[in-house]
Amino acid sequence: MEKYIIAIDGGTQSTKLSIFNTNGVEICSESVPLHPIHFYGNGRAEHPGDDLWDSLKAACRGLFQKFTGDRDRIIGVGLGSIRCCRALIGTDGELVSPVQSWMDLRLASPYVHEDDAVRYVTTTTGYLTHRLTGETKDTRSNYVGPWPIDPETLDWYGDGEPFDAFTTPRTMLFDLVDPATVLGEITEKAGRTTGIPAGIPVVSTANDKAVEGLGAGLTDDGTVLVSLGTYITSMMAGTKEGFDTLNYWSNPGAVPGEYLYESSGIRRGMATVTWVKELLGSDIIEEAKQKKVSPEALLNAMAAEVPPGCDGLYTILNWLPRPTHLHERGMMIGFNSTHKGPHMFRSVLEGIALTMVNHARAMCDEMGRPLTNLVVSGGGSNGDLFMQIFADVFGVPAHRNEVNGSASMGAAICTALALGVYKDRQTAIDNMVRRRDTFVPIDENVDLYDKINREVYQRIAPATDDLLMRSHKIFNRE
Repeated sequence: MEKYIIAIDGGTQSTKLSIFNTNGVEICSESVPLHPIHFYGNGRAEHPGDDLWDSLKAACRGLFQKFTGDRDRIIGVGLGSIRCCRALIGTDGELVSPVQSWMDLRLASPYVHEDDAVRYVTTTTGYLTHRLTGETKDTRSNYVGPWPIDPETLDWYGDGEPFDAFTTPRTMLFDLVDPATVLGEITEKAGRTTGIPAGIPVVSTANDKAVEGLGAGLTDDGTVLVSLGTYITSMMAGTKEGFDTLNYWSNPGAVPGEYLYESSGIRRGMATVTWVKELLGSDIIEEAKQKKVSPEALLNAMAAEVPPGCDGLYTILNWLPRPTHLHERGMMIGFNSTHKGPHMFRSVLEGIALTMVNHARAMCDEMGRPLTNLVVSGGGSNGDLFMQIFADVFGVPAHRNEVNGSASMGAAICTALALGVYKDRQTAIDNMVRRRDTFVPIDENVDLYDKINREVYQRIAPATDDLLMRSHKIFNRE
């Protein structure tokens, strides 16, 4: 008898729910866009209202309109959501204020208790766990950033130093559990609200990147995963914590004892692709209607006609500066009279790939490990052009899985492990993750991109840094 798992993949731009069977086949899915992040004040960035919970409820409604199977065969819910966010909850279990996004500068510092209405401070996974189950539990693997957690044991620090240095009262923190552990069960109230049968176990995952690594089938074999999300990063898997590293850092993995090594990344990465699409929107939409194709398909086809390197048009992806480098800015440099919209679009894709190959190589070099294969996940990997650009820029085969929404698959795998469907991580991957296709590097493009990268692209940011710092001082009256 076929059994099903609901996987929750909460992102910065949307909430996606999927139903998988225990063989990793996606039965159906529903994605609900989130409202744009509210940027205001001195570096504040919030999810408006109760957007994460409201979008989850809406996604549930849409999902069950598509699902024709027996809800009684649903065995569990895997809960994944955005990392590096902060949720402040009142005694009624509802938000006291909007969820602080990972882009919010307040997240660079520990929470300081100032509002008596706040009963708990937690992550997005903790908040949604409380909404779904009523429990005050959370995965220990989603505490990335300034939380009073011991990076070696992944437990809260004990009383006194160093716990007190984090200014967050222990009574306001949830209890921590391992990833791939049952957090609680869907309450009657949550069941009525979401349509998920009451009593179904809700399973912990990890931080969203670790869940994505698990869902992509990432193993300790020299394979790099590039995750195409609002935040783009590259990752490798291992079993050792990495301290005092320069070009990567370690995150807790999606199963106990596992670590995810992560390079530097691109903030608002795929949001830049969305921006270019919107910028070119009216003309592209009209032409797409005439040709009876989607705007995305038309734009990709047009950009595929642009030669590699875009005739010297380069994009620097600093659309959202790092908190420590507030002078950074995104830029397109090298325009000439022949450049049009498709050149801009392709230049953004190439800029993402060039930035990430530099970050990934720095990580691999510091580890002393060769980069042998590449897996690309996220919605951007649906584009054949983008996949070929990655293969050519990285100079290694670029793979795409059948389920390229790897975070959804990772949440399903965590659920299968927690409920004993599979005995271990590798067995679950072998049974649930399947490769869809592979893009092989084109030698002449590999050589061209390598030359562009070494002789031009890597030099643009250093060459413009002083000018951007001067501009920052002018507009900030420094």
